[in-house]
Amino acid sequence: MANFFTSLFSSSSVEESTDGISKSDRKKFDILKYDGVRAQKIGKLPYAIKCFTEALAIQEDLETMSYLVGAYTMIHEPEKALDVLDKMVVINPEQLNTLFTRVSVLFLLNREEDAIEECNRIIGYDSSNHLAFYLMSRARRNKGDFDSALVDITKAIELKDDFSDAYLLRSEIYLKKENGTSALEDVEAVIAREGEEENAYLLRGIVHVFLKNVPAAEEDFNKVLELNPFNEEASFRLSELLITSERLDEALVVLDDLVELSPSLAKAYAERSKLKTLTGDTTGAEEDSLKAQELQSEVSEQTGQADFSNMYKGGIF
Repeated sequence: MANFFTSLFSSSSVEESTDGISKSDRKKFDILKYDGVRAQKIGKLPYAIKCFTEALAIQEDLETMSYLVGAYTMIHEPEKALDVLDKMVVINPEQLNTLFTRVSVLFLLNREEDAIEECNRIIGYDSSNHLAFYLMSRARRNKGDFDSALVDITKAIELKDDFSDAYLLRSEIYLKKENGTSALEDVEAVIAREGEEENAYLLRGIVHVFLKNVPAAEEDFNKVLELNPFNEEASFRLSELLITSERLDEALVVLDDLVELSPSLAKAYAERSKLKTLTGDTTGAEEDSLKAQELQSEVSEQTGQADFSNMYKGGIF
């Protein structure tokens, strides 16, 4: 990376740094870069992108490029983020942080094969990198290649035996392979080590549902909501379990609580509409259905059709 804070005095009328950037351009670059950083921090992303882009037109700088990648992902422009990352890789092909960020963006674009290729590139530079094996396992899991995903995640655990997210992912893969016993062993290892880990209790509840242990599943989903009342997945799982057990009134309480806590969550209204239909409340069901459609339309207008929910998530979902 260019050293922006070292310059040489020359006999010309314009001072230049060792990389040929004039003193005035270097000052302009710094102003643009840090104006962009400030704009990004307060959410003025179009202006931040403009600043970063103009700064990079003056001089290539990996740090500024990384800020630009972050801004593009925040406005749901992963293709543009990937273009910048590709340039960063050309400048410094062995910078692992850049390669890992590239994997995350490839996940956003549902380009699992490319993500696997990138993970293999990281492993080529660092064969003991547990995170690369973990992410490669996620990519293979997403593709439905559960056998290869299991090999990769087991390697990640061998490299880092206290890697809780890896145990959760392996548990989820075991569950996909309908091996509930092994899935339960892995998730309970995390709970024994971590204690109050909501994702672990959530997954254990899902495993208990698979094993048809309804009381244990209900206890785990309630534990998740005790730890985090805003955990939407736990609310949906618990209400579904109660409906299956023909405890419709209790399920309705769970969904009422979720709507109260997350009044802009379209799925909560949609699920409550279905439940109200089962209870014979046709008026309430129709009201909830219309509200769900209204909220979903608002979300579609704001974010378009792309799904950016999995960029930085670890664990099982």
